[in-house]
Amino acid sequence: MILILFLSFEIGYRISSFTASNKDKEGFASISPMVSGLLAMLAFVLAFTFAMAASQHNLRKQNILNEANIIGTAYVRADLLGERDEKKVKQLLKEYVNSRVYAIQTGDLKQIQEVMERSLEIHALLWEQVSSAMKREPKIYAGLILQSINDIMDIHQSRVTAGFYNRIPSSIWLVLLAISSLTMITMGAQARLSKSRRLAAVIPLILAFATLTEVVLDLDRSQEGMITVGQDAIIDLQKGLKIKLDSE
Repeated sequence: MILILFLSFEIGYRISSFTASNKDKEGFASISPMVSGLLAMLAFVLAFTFAMAASQHNLRKQNILNEANIIGTAYVRADLLGERDEKKVKQLLKEYVNSRVYAIQTGDLKQIQEVMERSLEIHALLWEQVSSAMKREPKIYAGLILQSINDIMDIHQSRVTAGFYNRIPSSIWLVLLAISSLTMITMGAQARLSKSRRLAAVIPLILAFATLTEVVLDLDRSQEGMITVGQDAIIDLQKGLKIKLDSE
């Protein structure tokens, strides 16, 4: 990003060197409003993309908290089942949580894909176990655990969608790159007309725009880069379930 912006500035400077007259006194005054307008447009697009990325980042954090609460509720409601079904459901829930924490800690895409596949298998096993238990021993309140299993499936899909699919579209990134380049080209032309490259001001500006773009990109990737979504709720749940199972 830094290289593209700096090259764009140089291109604008070179183009202006060939096209502008040395005696052109009106060129600088006419191009200044264009630079201001492009800078304002670039700031708007950056703010727009930042808002999108921040919104999705907050949604991912909320989904993790919701998932931890839903799994914890399902674990507690498993007590409503018979003893045999209760133990099986709790073991599956424990495996479910452990696999997700493992994927988080490794951060390997292959491992995450395997965990997602195993999660779907556990969903089917949980649903089969609970629905079979309800058929054997019909109880009104047993429907609560079935609802919790359904909630686990729903929140899983919400996390997958928010984490892998709900990202800033490529078209917006291309627009941001295009406006950034055009802004630097125009600034380069302005620098040539003013007969000063003003690199002491241009370089910090380029670094600032590139840094802001990187922050937006970092927010848009849930488990990549420096800004990641905290998984404390799931990790705390894992510790809590381990304590409960050990005590039982």
